[in-house]
Amino acid sequence: MLSKLVEEFNGLSPSRQALLVAAGVGTVAVGAVGAYQIKKRIENTPPKIWRRAGEINEIYVFPIKSCAPIRISRVNCSDLGPQRNMLRDRIFMVTNLEGKWVTARQKPKMVLIQPQFDDGFKQMTLSAPGMDDITIQIGRLFEQQSIKGVVWGETVPTVDCGDEVAKWLSTYLLDKPEGYRLMFYPLDKTSRKRSDEDTGALQDETSYMLFNTATVEDLNTRLDQKVSVLQFRPNFVVKGPPAYAEDDWRWVKIGSTVFKYVKPCLRCVFTNIDPQKGTSSAEGQPLKTLKSYRRKPEFGESPAFGIHLGLRIPGDVSLGDPVYYG
Repeated sequence: MLSKLVEEFNGLSPSRQALLVAAGVGTVAVGAVGAYQIKKRIENTPPKIWRRAGEINEIYVFPIKSCAPIRISRVNCSDLGPQRNMLRDRIFMVTNLEGKWVTARQKPKMVLIQPQFDDGFKQMTLSAPGMDDITIQIGRLFEQQSIKGVVWGETVPTVDCGDEVAKWLSTYLLDKPEGYRLMFYPLDKTSRKRSDEDTGALQDETSYMLFNTATVEDLNTRLDQKVSVLQFRPNFVVKGPPAYAEDDWRWVKIGSTVFKYVKPCLRCVFTNIDPQKGTSSAEGQPLKTLKSYRRKPEFGESPAFGIHLGLRIPGDVSLGDPVYYG
């Protein structure tokens, strides 16, 4: 049968043979795309069985990348990250005059810059040691022309927040009136593709990071100088499960909001910055201790501590909400 088909194919004109080959390749390509879509749909289907792990003990939103968080009792969860109106996670970042973003890895006292929002979550006021407060009307930023910004090599649209706050930041961080700018991310959706839809606005990895109180408590048994959960900058802090239980969660449900595990949170020198003092540990702690027992061969030198999540079913998350895993 096969030999007869080959003989018939060889008897066709070259143009007819080309058409048949193209049709066959197209059929294979369509099949491959269909298989990929089915696989993706299966991978993003939440489990039917959930097990209760604990409850939400703390919720944090970090409006400015590398600066202090706002502790809040309830957030709405969108693809961009946790938010309440214009209080959104990592939608501002500090850059130098060349547009390269600046983090507390270079300027540890950035963690002492404290944002606050008005009752309508529409304007942001910044405070820092030795500085007068400064207020930014966020609504006005949407009227400005966006320019290109860069986060981990990816181009993102940003809006310059103006000379006044630029001078404020430069004075505090550089002791001179210029050198740094504050940039704003103006979109409601991520424009980054490195981790598909889960990269958020200006976050390093994904739009959500979850942490477990027992995990940091176990770390503290190994340290002379204890650290707090804030040293690890999570969005959600869970109370109830045993230490490191979150390593094995592939799905997380908080109330009715559903997240999928994306990757572990790999720790760097930022972990050594004290959120209360704005200084980095001279002893390299707690990163040194984490490297002694939380490194995994597949992730190289960086220890895993906490988990990154991607949103799959949106909703609200409040303090005290039950947390389930699957």
